[in-house]
Amino acid sequence: MNVEALDLLATSVFLVNERGHIEYANAAAEDLFGRSRKQLGGHSAATLFDNPENIQSSIDRAAGGRYADVRQLASLRRAAESVEVAVTTVGLTGQRWPVLIETREIEQRVLADRNHRLVDEIEAHRELLRNLAHEVKNPLGGLRGAAQLLEAELPSAALAEYTQVIISEADRLQALVDRLSGPQRVPLNARPVNIHEICERVCALIQAEFRNDVTILRDYDASVPDLKGDAARLMQAVLNVARNAAQELVARPQGPETAPGVVTLRTRVARQVMLAHRQHRLALVLSIIDNGPGVPDHIRDRIFHPLVTARAGGTGLGLSLAQDFVQQHGGIIEFESRPGRTEFRLVLPMEPAH
Repeated sequence: MNVEALDLLATSVFLVNERGHIEYANAAAEDLFGRSRKQLGGHSAATLFDNPENIQSSIDRAAGGRYADVRQLASLRRAAESVEVAVTTVGLTGQRWPVLIETREIEQRVLADRNHRLVDEIEAHRELLRNLAHEVKNPLGGLRGAAQLLEAELPSAALAEYTQVIISEADRLQALVDRLSGPQRVPLNARPVNIHEICERVCALIQAEFRNDVTILRDYDASVPDLKGDAARLMQAVLNVARNAAQELVARPQGPETAPGVVTLRTRVARQVMLAHRQHRLALVLSIIDNGPGVPDHIRDRIFHPLVTARAGGTGLGLSLAQDFVQQHGGIIEFESRPGRTEFRLVLPMEPAH
């Protein structure tokens, strides 16, 4: 068996001996279990799960040649939270290792399917909005021009207050239309980008805007290499998500038991990630985490759709535009949210897909 090829898989794989001790773990197993190969080596595979008896029973029967494979649901502990997984135990004949254990995080499969649907849905909404913006643009120009002509003919300067309202509102709507229709048509200015430089600029802007209302924390992986991208658009995407988190913290009801608002920017490298129906060997995961009230249930499935917002005075364009910019780089923004912890993850490929 060519064990090096197992590192190309997106699912966790262990090769274990007849006692159930791990002798080989692939790169995906390191990610899933949060341990290095050296730490996993020699460890009992069954004890990594919350139901070790069932897993060990499957290993014993597989090692004894009593079945080809068995599939079962299990769970494991990772970073103080429980992760649901699907475990397949396979008996190998004529191989150095008698048992192979494949573990797949169930949520990741569901998340990947949801992300694929999300990309298609958002693109359909954007096309509709681009067409709508095109239809609105011309009448707005005519409305503004007519207001200017009317202002020049007014008998009293005091009446100009009303035409100025028309002009300013037309300008506001024009800016909104431009945001809906403009950026998608401009090609990316792709160059090597240091994601931590972008994060630091975003942190400075958020701190300047929200001052003592929000605390910014950094949790960077210094080994993350540069990625190829449009720095301006990536900066805008990160800023939109981080600012949205800060705004939610400031807008939440305040009381004596309300925890201080905290936004954390965290970078990590993920292996074997599926993005836009393509497999990537390496991907950057930039997480923006806040301790706010969470995403309301009624907009969870539409949070990235244009004009969808739960905040009074919000335009519903910040997250939509961020998702658009990340998708232009071949990536995706995904999220998990519950009261007290919301995490938006910007996942970006770090090399050409294969």
